[in-house]
Amino acid sequence: MRFAFKTAPHNTTWSDMLAVWREGDQIDLFESAWTFDHFYPLTADTSGPCLEGWITLAALAQATTRLRLGVLVSGIHYRHPAVLANMAASLDIISGGRLELGLGAGWNEEESGAYGMELGSKKERSDRFEEACEVIVDLLTKEWTDFTGTYYQLKHAHCEPKPLQRPHPPICIGGNGEKRTLRTTARFAQHWNFGGGTIEEFARKREVLHQHCADIGRDPAEITLSAHLRLLSPDGVHAVAESAAAFAQAELDLAIVQLPTPYDPAVLAPLADALSGIN
Repeated sequence: MRFAFKTAPHNTTWSDMLAVWREGDQIDLFESAWTFDHFYPLTADTSGPCLEGWITLAALAQATTRLRLGVLVSGIHYRHPAVLANMAASLDIISGGRLELGLGAGWNEEESGAYGMELGSKKERSDRFEEACEVIVDLLTKEWTDFTGTYYQLKHAHCEPKPLQRPHPPICIGGNGEKRTLRTTARFAQHWNFGGGTIEEFARKREVLHQHCADIGRDPAEITLSAHLRLLSPDGVHAVAESAAAFAQAELDLAIVQLPTPYDPAVLAPLADALSGIN
């Protein structure tokens, strides 16, 4: 099993996030670090502070040298996929080829409604998301892109310069929808992030994903499987390690530990020590 940490950029300060990432960059156990893509905090009080995920990620890329990094995950309705493709290509170059491209269909009704960003029905979200994934992959890999869909239309479009990673930065799709999200994951992703739940639920979703891969003739081993593990307090590192060990038995590849606020870099060393014995 491999390990990562996540600092959701809500209810925090830039200096605290920066200190954690700089410390994490020095601890080899952590292969990657993540933010999220929301404009309101994902807490009971949604009126609190929330830094924008992609802007902070670009700054964190400049403050680190080793960690792979990503937004887990970007709601596709927040930005046109052509805009997001150009952002991803630029950040992959800026980071020296360390970007993980997190994508999702979107779900947050509160912030979407407040900003007038149309979320749509579940079917509309899934249809739009599948189109967006195709647009992004085409722009990142082809010299010119033409696309005619229900939600997006591109005419002789290009995205230059291309990202450093080829054919493109690994795409991480987050979500648990068995009929659409996992099917889209099988088509486009190199990484699937389990949206939360029990180990038994993870194992069932994993098998659904594998079946979608079989349906299109893809090797499921090409897709990294990850899940969030929540560290509730600095003294909970051993509980997180126990949870990670249990998920490892269910074939989880990457445990992403959500750190508690206020962020403190001192938690990372004991967390790494607790996780280091898990295979």
